[in-house]
Amino acid sequence: MKALCWHGKNDVRYDTVPDPEIEHPRDAIVNVSSCAICGSDLHLYDHFIPAMESGDVLGHEFMGEVMEVGSEVKNLKVGDRVVIPFTIFCGECEQCQRGNYSVCERSNRNKALADKAFGHGGAGLFGYSHLTGGYAGGQAEFVRVTIC
Repeated sequence: MKALCWHGKNDVRYDTVPDPEIEHPRDAIVNVSSCAICGSDLHLYDHFIPAMESGDVLGHEFMGEVMEVGSEVKNLKVGDRVVIPFTIFCGECEQCQRGNYSVCERSNRNKALADKAFGHGGAGLFGYSHLTGGYAGGQAEFVRVTIC
């Protein structure tokens, strides 16, 4: 598939990257129809945010159509239209139960790195730094998302 990928300061390219696949039973694959560009994307473009890696797929606010769902996804079906926020949250940890989704205790797979950089870890974010999990973003044809 094609995606906008970060390759360094002021260097974004339209690359061919592997298609996402279902990795967990609560995953879904979304065919992206549109993706916003915001100030946070400009921070990445200007390299104000550390821990980006060449080839990272950008875009953290997107929408599209569900193309495939994992075995545990019960609230979505193929063909549903969805809007995906940039924050990834589990819906089950103490912070999510309190409604503090931006500090989800489970979704940032690089929490230890964020703890060192910021003194605390936040939630995982689509299309952002590896400090926030290094998840592929929505400036792509397809994205793998996890459903709460």
